[in-house]
Amino acid sequence: MRFQVLPSSIDEDGRASARQHLLTAMIDDRVAIDAGCLAMSCTEVQRDNVRDILLTHTHLDHIAGLPIFLDDMFARLDGPIRVHATREMVEILERDIFNWSVYPRFSELRNERGAVIEYVEFEHGDTFQVAHLTVKSIPVNHKVLATGFLISDGTSSVAITGDTAETDEFWQVCRSMDDLKGVVVEAAFPNEFDELSAVSNHLTPLKLQAELEKFPERKCPVYVINIKPMYRETVVSQLEELSIAGLEIIELGRVYEV
Repeated sequence: MRFQVLPSSIDEDGRASARQHLLTAMIDDRVAIDAGCLAMSCTEVQRDNVRDILLTHTHLDHIAGLPIFLDDMFARLDGPIRVHATREMVEILERDIFNWSVYPRFSELRNERGAVIEYVEFEHGDTFQVAHLTVKSIPVNHKVLATGFLISDGTSSVAITGDTAETDEFWQVCRSMDDLKGVVVEAAFPNEFDELSAVSNHLTPLKLQAELEKFPERKCPVYVINIKPMYRETVVSQLEELSIAGLEIIELGRVYEV
């Protein structure tokens, strides 16, 4: 399985930056997890292939690129973009984004070949097929209804939290997997922002360290994502000081074979 987190910022030289403002992760160039920067950062191969988008939750940094991606693809689609989301997420998208005031309601529009978006609803705990993958939804602890995912291609599995604070079921699922090849987990704020992280339901390096104690027998790498860009250097330094075995800061744009 090929896993890639797309870059979403540029540096002073106009190149992709290590700072992550928005989240879109790609599986095998075919399935997107979240759509924060999907329209802006995907390759042409990904644009041609992606017809399934899994949403962890509806905060703007995870959905900002979704309406633009649909707009880009509108005329060329032979079938709808399938947005996999909970009922609550769908209602938020239709009420707050695709409401004709912020962006067109694509669910009411069709190109000459038919519908351009299809909502495929799931509930927490569901296991379902998405393209060539088997996906399990796992509830996580965030300010809004949010889900993590366990994703398998039949040979290997990867787990991703999305945004979360302290959580338990996610780690229970990870402990149960024999073919787990990677865990992708957030660490948004530095340790000195402990109170803010608690209010906003995010992790700090120290909180992440405590979370990983719930998965003591892990044999796979742990990749850190969703570091708030203004605090990236501090969070990275604090994580390095903790010397957590098998932990890596994910490299945006790099394709990982898991």
